[in-house]
Amino acid sequence: MSTQQKQYEYIILSRPAPGVGLVTLNRPKALNALCTPLFKELNEALVDLDADDEIGAVVLTGSNRAFAAGADIKEMKDKTYADVYKNRFLENWSEMTALSKPVIAAVSGYALGGGCELALMCDIILASPTAVFGQPEINLGVIPGGGGTQRLARAIGKSRTMELTLTGRNFSAAEAASWGMVSRVVEEGEGKVVEEAVSMAGVIASKGRLAVQAGKEAVNAAYELTLEEGLKTERRIFHGLFATHDQKEGMSAFAEKRKPTWKHS
Repeated sequence: MSTQQKQYEYIILSRPAPGVGLVTLNRPKALNALCTPLFKELNEALVDLDADDEIGAVVLTGSNRAFAAGADIKEMKDKTYADVYKNRFLENWSEMTALSKPVIAAVSGYALGGGCELALMCDIILASPTAVFGQPEINLGVIPGGGGTQRLARAIGKSRTMELTLTGRNFSAAEAASWGMVSRVVEEGEGKVVEEAVSMAGVIASKGRLAVQAGKEAVNAAYELTLEEGLKTERRIFHGLFATHDQKEGMSAFAEKRKPTWKHS
């Protein structure tokens, strides 16, 4: 069954432009608080979109008021150590990072706790001027558990991450942009950040899919490897693309001063 046919309770799927899948979190009364059933649906939908040959890039967003205001505290408050450890609570949150296609987060309003972590799992983050990020778990007697301390430190450095983790203070879209956590802050206006994210996804979807997948793999390797290992990995991926039709087509089209026709092969 395709993603276009499936019905979900906590998310909404659409295809706002050729090659673009849009996933909208849909728990408005809970400010899109992240619960286990929501993540089950989200992971399922993203895997389907990743396998869909018609999709080249995905946009993930929430509402104007909240991208996701955090994890669902009502779900967590009575859990025990034995329960969360045995059942690997939150481990499946990171499944989306294994996708081969790029995911763009379009963030408006609150992106706190798990919401901030969800944005950090995406490949690119665009933010509305209204976006408010934060890891306030310290105020609940815990720490981030969905990757906040790790991905945030890689994005903005140790000192800032330590401050935010230990004080629980929120930070603005402007701060996130100045620290390099988000690509940019999009002009103010309802829906503008989603429009910009869809436009960017459309540009990415118009490229050769193999090259896009390879580019994502190479950039992600920079966070896992030493510089020397990363350079070797990049070069091997680059070399590998010379075995594709799209490399021949792209370079021939450039030399012949025409637009390439990608076959994604």
